[in-house]
Amino acid sequence: MAGKIPRSFIDDLLVRVDLVDLVDSYVPLKKAGSSYVARCPFHTEKTPSFSVTRNKQLYHCFGCGAGGNAISFLMDYGHLNFVEAVEDLADFVGVEVPREANADPVKKNNTAEILQLLEQVTGFYIDQLRDNVSAKAAVDYFKSRGLSGEVAQEFQLGYAPAGWDALSKRFKSQQLMEAGLVVAKDSGAVYDRFRDRVIFPIRDRRGRVLGFGGRVLDDSLPKYLNSPETAVFHKGREVYGLYELLARNAKPERILVVEGYMDVIALSQFGLGYAVATLGTATSKEHLELLFRFSSEIVLCFDGDKAGRAASWRAVEAALPSLKDGRQVKIMQLPAGDDPDILVRQEGLVAFEQRIASAASLSAFFFDRLKQGLNLNDLEGRASLASKAKGYLEKIPSGVFQDLMLEKLKEISKVDQLDFFGNPTTLKVSRHKQKQADVKLSPVRIAISLLLQNPSLIDVLEEKNINWQSLNFPGISLLKTIVEIIVESPNINLPSLLEYFRGKEEESYIGVMMNHDFFISGDELKEEFSGAIDRLISQGQESRLDQLIAKERASGLSEHERKELLSMLANRK
Repeated sequence: MAGKIPRSFIDDLLVRVDLVDLVDSYVPLKKAGSSYVARCPFHTEKTPSFSVTRNKQLYHCFGCGAGGNAISFLMDYGHLNFVEAVEDLADFVGVEVPREANADPVKKNNTAEILQLLEQVTGFYIDQLRDNVSAKAAVDYFKSRGLSGEVAQEFQLGYAPAGWDALSKRFKSQQLMEAGLVVAKDSGAVYDRFRDRVIFPIRDRRGRVLGFGGRVLDDSLPKYLNSPETAVFHKGREVYGLYELLARNAKPERILVVEGYMDVIALSQFGLGYAVATLGTATSKEHLELLFRFSSEIVLCFDGDKAGRAASWRAVEAALPSLKDGRQVKIMQLPAGDDPDILVRQEGLVAFEQRIASAASLSAFFFDRLKQGLNLNDLEGRASLASKAKGYLEKIPSGVFQDLMLEKLKEISKVDQLDFFGNPTTLKVSRHKQKQADVKLSPVRIAISLLLQNPSLIDVLEEKNINWQSLNFPGISLLKTIVEIIVESPNINLPSLLEYFRGKEEESYIGVMMNHDFFISGDELKEEFSGAIDRLISQGQESRLDQLIAKERASGLSEHERKELLSMLANRK
């Protein structure tokens, strides 16, 4: 890791960004009173219930309950983790993300050094392809595949020389080892991992080289070789060609997933610029979630042979947990023995894209696969189908698509009473409404909600004589925490306040409180907050008085407690 992102930077970032501008760049907004509205991007709806408030810098959906600040929006919309969302937000604002000093500074520095080394090695391999006389076989290979110089340049194709130490002579062995570019012998000596191979740099969506793929130029094995797992390269999370795809179109209509580097490059050469390839691993949920950040339609393209059909099914299984409403996966199976590289050359781009357009839907492929070997004319076969389908359908997120898959299963199995999920869509909505109804505005909830939305109300507390120890009922601890945060950062705003509770058990409660609308403003807010605090103080005093009276009856009071009791009784109104 490259060190933690400073809290002060996150606070400053949330002040710099205008949430309306950010959301509008993803979801077109329309002005409605003091807010901006749209149909919610997180669930299917016909009328807009998604609202963005500029003065609060928050979004909230009154239909599904989604809400938060700019970081929350990027995490939910793009399926990003926290760090990725902060980095994207920084890109949007146009600033660099700083990192705090790490307890392991060597590890911190190595990450940056590895990325720098990989960039330098990429340049070295490119130069070798262009200038090394020994690269003739590599050049001929690319020419035989019909690749132009422009495409080779776009994908930064290169050549690794045949020698054992071409890299070791130019770069530090320790860094090469950490980047996965050399292999260590038992003696401690190292040799280049990639030798006499054409090289395919593997870049992440930001264009950083993370590793390499290499293909032999003869019949040697292995035919393809990838970089090993390193501090910066994880095969299960990356796909080949994504950077190049996004450089052409940041929001492609669909993304085609193929099996090899040359498939991606050949398709690009012929004008199909929306293909990516997994890196010698099965298509995973992580791959699909990455791709769904950029397109709502994924087409899986595999060979039509037995291995290809098995790969298609594994990909479908991996896709099920990612199939939120609005997402679509299709399966395009090629004739046995053909691959996209060969097919696009034989048929041309138009015919190949017609194949993509006619790809099978996931639902059709799914049920065709489950029906294999079952006799649906008898009860046992239909019962077996329902039983086999249950475990898979449970993986699909609750929503319209899951409901439709269940309806399709009822139709095929002829079992009308199937209800694996207890009508999840209805239950989800009713739970949300029940949750909203349960929010009773006790004094502590009023105080928390108003202080969250208006941190400047902290001035009111300074005018009060609050004995926090006497306030020992539910919610006081959270209120005190919010007070401490605001006192420490007097200029903090609501979006920054929310970040203090991200990932903590109070996060969902904070999300409810921040969206409560009191329909008051100005001095009325201050008056409402002051009244809530006064009621809290009064409740605390009454609670303490009850405790002292109960103790006096049970075991007697100390001298200090007796004075406290007498004082409270004398001042009681």
